[in-house]
Amino acid sequence: MSFGSSRLLTPALEHQLVEVRRLLADLRDTLVPLPASPSDLGTHADAMRQLDELFMIVVAGEFNAGKSALVNALLGTRVFEEGVTPTTARIQLVRHGAETTTADDGRGIVVTAPVELLRDLQIVDTPGTNAIQREHERLTRDFLPRADLVLFVTSADRPFTESERTFLDTIREWGKKIVILVNKVDIFDNDADLAQVLTFVRAAARELLQVDPELFAVSARQAWRAKHGSPEQWTASGFDRLETFLHDTLDDTARSRLKLSSPIGVGESLARRYEALAGERLGLLSSDIEALDETTRQLALYEEDLERGFGLRMSVVEKVLGDMESRGHAFLDDTLRIGRVFDLMNRPRIQQEFETRVIADAPALVERRVTELIDWLVDQDLRQWQALSVRLAQRRREHGERIVGHDDAGGFQSDRTALIDSVGRETQRVVETFDRRREAEALADGARTAVAATAAMGASALGLGALVTVLATTAAADVSGLLAAGVLGAVGMLILPAKRRRARADLQAKISALRQRLADALHGEFAMARGRSVRRLSDSIGPYSRFVRAEQTRWAEVRTTLAAWRAQAAALLSRL
Repeated sequence: MSFGSSRLLTPALEHQLVEVRRLLADLRDTLVPLPASPSDLGTHADAMRQLDELFMIVVAGEFNAGKSALVNALLGTRVFEEGVTPTTARIQLVRHGAETTTADDGRGIVVTAPVELLRDLQIVDTPGTNAIQREHERLTRDFLPRADLVLFVTSADRPFTESERTFLDTIREWGKKIVILVNKVDIFDNDADLAQVLTFVRAAARELLQVDPELFAVSARQAWRAKHGSPEQWTASGFDRLETFLHDTLDDTARSRLKLSSPIGVGESLARRYEALAGERLGLLSSDIEALDETTRQLALYEEDLERGFGLRMSVVEKVLGDMESRGHAFLDDTLRIGRVFDLMNRPRIQQEFETRVIADAPALVERRVTELIDWLVDQDLRQWQALSVRLAQRRREHGERIVGHDDAGGFQSDRTALIDSVGRETQRVVETFDRRREAEALADGARTAVAATAAMGASALGLGALVTVLATTAAADVSGLLAAGVLGAVGMLILPAKRRRARADLQAKISALRQRLADALHGEFAMARGRSVRRLSDSIGPYSRFVRAEQTRWAEVRTTLAAWRAQAAALLSRL
C-alpha cells in the first residue's frame, strides 16, 4: 500500500497507518450517534480519505499576498491566474499529469501539469482571506482540514496583519504543520528592512503558534524570472531554500509522518470541540438537576406542611367531639340522680334531652370544620401548582439566556426547550383551570364516603354533619336505654351511682369510637388526597426530569469517551 509517494510504506509506518485508521473509526463511532453536525462529520470523512490521497500542500493567506504567483513559480509553469485583485474564487488543486488539463470536479478546479514535483504531492491554491467576498474565505476555512502541510503566505509590504493572525489561529486548531512564507521581499532596498520584518513575523508567529515555525523569505516574481531567462535572480528569490525544504527535508519518511499526523490533528480538534460541548451541556444540565432537586425538596416540604397543617386542623374537629363528650358527662351527672328518677323512666324524653344538650350543634360544627380543612387543602394544592409554574417560567427564561454551542448536537436544545415549554404550559393550564369548588366537592364526597364506610352504613345523600348526627343519635339511644333499664331494675335507686359510672364509661367509649372513626376516615381520605396532589405535581415534571437525567448520563459518557480518545491520539502522535 502507498500514500504520499509512489514508494511502499515501511512496516513501522504501515502499522501506524492501521492505528490511525482504527483511531479515526473509533472517533466516528462516537460522533455519529450524537449526532455531530453534518459539516463536522464531513470534515472527519475528509480526514479519513486523506490517508488514501497524495501528500497535500495547501497554500493559504490574504488576497493579493501572491499565493497563485508563488505556486506558479514553484511549479515553473503558469497554472493559475494572477492579479492584484482577488483572482482565485474557488479551490484550485494541481496534481501531476502527462499534459496540462483543467476540469471542474464539483468541489473545485482540478489542474494537471507534467511537473516532476507533483509526482509525490499535490498543491492547492485557496481563495484569499480578508477579501470582500466572504464566501471565498469560508471555502478556504472549510478546505483546511484536508491539508497535510500549510504554506501560509503573508506579504512583505503588510506582514502578519490582525486578520492573518485570526486565520492562522483557525489553522492551528486543526493541528496542522504550518510553514510561513514572507512573499514580495524584493520590495526591500536593504537587508536591514527585511530582517526587521522577518523578526516581527517570527515573534508574532511564535506567540500565536507556541512553536518556532519554518520561515522563508521569498520573491515569487524573482523566482519566476529566474526560471524563465534570468537565472541571476534565483538566489535573491529565496526559492532555493524553499525548494530544498520541499524536496529534501520533506522526504518520504517526513511526508509519511505528516500524512499520518494530519488526520489525527483533525480528529483531535473535533474531539476537543465535542468534549467541550459535552462539558457545556453538563453544566447546563447541572443547573437543571439543581432546579429539579429544589422542586423535589419543595414537594417534600409541601407534604410535611400538609401533614402538620392537617394535624392542627384535625385537632379542631376532634375538639368538637371532645366538647360533646364533656357535655355528655355533665348530662349524666345531672340526670342520673334521685330527683329525676321518674324522668328516667321516660326514655323518649331522656333521649330528646341527650340530643338537645349533648349532641347540640356538634354535627354542624364538624361539618364546618371539615369544610374549612378541605378548603385549606385545596388552597395549598393550588399554591403549590402556582409555585411550580413560577419555577418553570424561570427555567424557561434562564434557558433562553443560556443557549449552548452552535450546532444542536442530538437535538439537545430543541428537545430540552420543547420539554420545558410543554411542562410549563401544562402547569400553567392547571393553574388557570383550577376549580376550587369542584376539588373541594370531590374531597368532601370522599370524606363522607369514608366516614360512612367505617360506620358500615350507606352515605346516600347525607352530608358529613348528617352522618355524625346519625352516629351520635345512636349513642344517645344506647345511653338513654341504659338509663331507663337502670331505673326499672330490681334494685332501683340503690344502684344509681353504679349505673352512672357505667353510663359515663359507655358514653365515653361510644363518643371515643365516633371520634376515632371520624379521625381515621378523614386521615385516610386526606392522606390519599395529599398523595394524589404530590403525585400529580411530580408526574407533571416527570418527562423533563427523565430527559435531564438521561442526557446527563449520556453527555458524561461522551466526555469520558472523548477524553480517552484524545489520550490515545496524543500517545500515537508522540510515537509519530
